[in-house]
Amino acid sequence: MGGGGREHALAWKLRQSPEVTELYCAPGNPGIAGIADCIDIDPSDIVELADFAENLSIGLTVVGPELPLILGLADEFGRRGLPVFGPNRAAAELEGSKGFAKDFLKRHGIPTARYHVVSSMDEAKSVIESDDVGMPLVVKADGLAAGKGVSIVANREDALAEAAKMIEDRQLGSAGTRLVLEEFLEGDEVSFFALSDGHHVLPLVSAQDYKRAYDGDEGPNTGGMGCICPATNLKADTFKMIVKDIINPTISGLAAEGRKYQGLLYCGLMLTSEGPKVLEFNARFGDPEAQAILPRLKGDLLPLLLEVAEGRLGKHRPEWTREPAVSVVLASGGYPGSYETGKPIKGLEDGTIELGEAAYVFHAGTKNEDGNLVTAGGRVLAVTALGQNLKAAIDLSYQHVERIQFEGRQYRKDIGLKALARLTGG
Repeated sequence: MGGGGREHALAWKLRQSPEVTELYCAPGNPGIAGIADCIDIDPSDIVELADFAENLSIGLTVVGPELPLILGLADEFGRRGLPVFGPNRAAAELEGSKGFAKDFLKRHGIPTARYHVVSSMDEAKSVIESDDVGMPLVVKADGLAAGKGVSIVANREDALAEAAKMIEDRQLGSAGTRLVLEEFLEGDEVSFFALSDGHHVLPLVSAQDYKRAYDGDEGPNTGGMGCICPATNLKADTFKMIVKDIINPTISGLAAEGRKYQGLLYCGLMLTSEGPKVLEFNARFGDPEAQAILPRLKGDLLPLLLEVAEGRLGKHRPEWTREPAVSVVLASGGYPGSYETGKPIKGLEDGTIELGEAAYVFHAGTKNEDGNLVTAGGRVLAVTALGQNLKAAIDLSYQHVERIQFEGRQYRKDIGLKALARLTGG
């Protein structure tokens, strides 16, 4: 369920399974419609979705976006005995509330930045003026904000202004009524992914997401403007440390608190001089990380997801291609601010997913209008390419980016370049 690029990538990979006989997506998008039956049900309409799955005896439901999980979709499906891939409401609070996540990390001794949770301007002012977490300061909305609820501020005046925007002006609605004021961590960011059935953990891969809107990591935060997989800044010993000191204690800590976690755990990390520290958790595949990760997965995705849903993780072990993947997001002009939609998209007239030469396009914000493909969201498409090396993947991805055109098209031109410089010593 879902209608973005992540869901297109999931549906594309699941459709390849010999075990999949019927595939439905709610609500889907024009790209997904080429490989699945799209059904007009809102992903947040939990009861209607459960009725649909029950009536058709659906063998597995895979949840793409976070909102249905935080609303308790897995709980409703579980009550009806319907297999579902995604954590229940209690476990999904790791993503639903940054304040909860920070307090959880503190309770279980899992490394993270120093922080305070505040729910009024008086509390915010007290923390900011105390200089307890220092400057720069990270201001985070407690609730869901589509990747846009994080700001880094350089001084007290900016910190107070940012807090006021959220708490008093309600620029993010209810998501910003509570804030996390957090120490700014120096280092390299990395995304780490693992499956869990509530007891066992299966580490997957790492990735690097590009959150800022513009080249050089400038501009406002977005839902993600591109991704590379695997991360080039993660060594084997650090990978093991993350599993030992962060992933395993998170799953066991949730279980100890009665929050059994069955699904994919996405951990945003900062690799600091003191070791890896948690920035945030997500309770589902990332977007656009899924678009870079899934094309590298050899074999069948379905058995892995079923093992998680049925609480028996361990029989199947994923294999990954050696080739790295680079995914570049094409966005509407003005994103993540205001933008226009309905712009005709050229270069995908045949509606293809596979562009050839290990390159793929995943639909995010598109729709069909009078027989034409047009833009329908902030992030419109993601172009993913695999290559013999990172440079080849970057070059191939951008080669295909250039064949797709629409009015106002914007994209970052530096996805993967910093990682490439690290590898080549440039």
